[in-house]
Amino acid sequence: QGIAEAQFSLGKMYYEGQGVRQDYAEAARWYLKAAEQGDPVAQNNLGVAYAKGQGVRQDPVQAEQWYRKAAEQGYAQAQYNLGVMY
Repeated sequence: QGIAEAQFSLGKMYYEGQGVRQDYAEAARWYLKAAEQGDPVAQNNLGVAYAKGQGVRQDPVQAEQWYRKAAEQGYAQAQYNLGVMY
């Protein structure tokens, strides 16, 4: 139904293998849905996926873009991750 919080939670479940088989690609798919709605934690986690190549093709440009979106919303972990990239 497009609820970002639920989409993020599904992404986290797939990323960590909580109650489901661990599947980074499925995690990234759900994180993207939440991230596109502005969820800063999902944006950061999607950045991590791109930085590490977990479930998506490794892409530092995409990682930076998602970290920046979350960082601009004040999400401290994304601000840190963005700083580490630089």
